[in-house]
Amino acid sequence: MVRVLAVADEEVLAVRSRLRDLRIDLLLAAGDLPWDYLERVAAEVDAPAAFVPGNHDPGISRTSTGPRGFVAVDERIVTVGGLRVAGLGGCVRYNGGAHQYTQAQYERRARTMLAHDRADAPVDVLLTHAPPLGLGDDDDPSHVGIAALHGVLESLRPTWHLHGHIHPFGMVKNDRQVGPTTVRNVIPWHVVEVEPRAAAAAVRRGA
Repeated sequence: MVRVLAVADEEVLAVRSRLRDLRIDLLLAAGDLPWDYLERVAAEVDAPAAFVPGNHDPGISRTSTGPRGFVAVDERIVTVGGLRVAGLGGCVRYNGGAHQYTQAQYERRARTMLAHDRADAPVDVLLTHAPPLGLGDDDDPSHVGIAALHGVLESLRPTWHLHGHIHPFGMVKNDRQVGPTTVRNVIPWHVVEVEPRAAAAAVRRGA
């Protein structure tokens, strides 16, 4: 099992005081957290880390590539910390800010990400900033979900889909189930244990 700490959107100082006791194997950041905060969290857990940007994060460029030490998984599928992680950052466009895309643009971005997929290497986690359309999103224009994620979930069938963007405001955000995938709002932080599917498949094949 890979023990994953997923964080998004809201800083929680109390988390940092407990980090070393959590025995984390992989840190995943789903966007809209200050990069210096993420770097401090990564230093405390002392584990590999990956991120997708949120709509309030600064733009990515050659000189500003994200938090130090984090693997960027936006529009990519990568292996990090023993898991295969697919990522799509940002949210549906509502005011033209950085990391905002139309639904049509998300369709193209999803196709780009899926082009990295290999049928012999299952995806363990889909990491996004925003949720799928109609699955845990809100009605207001700035919190509409991403329609293209339904096709992504159908194609990749990950064990977990972890996202942020929809603030709980003290309310419980229940998990949603899409086929084999558990969709979870991780704001402000959640710990999940993930069995690497590629390793499990190798055991079943007798490799």
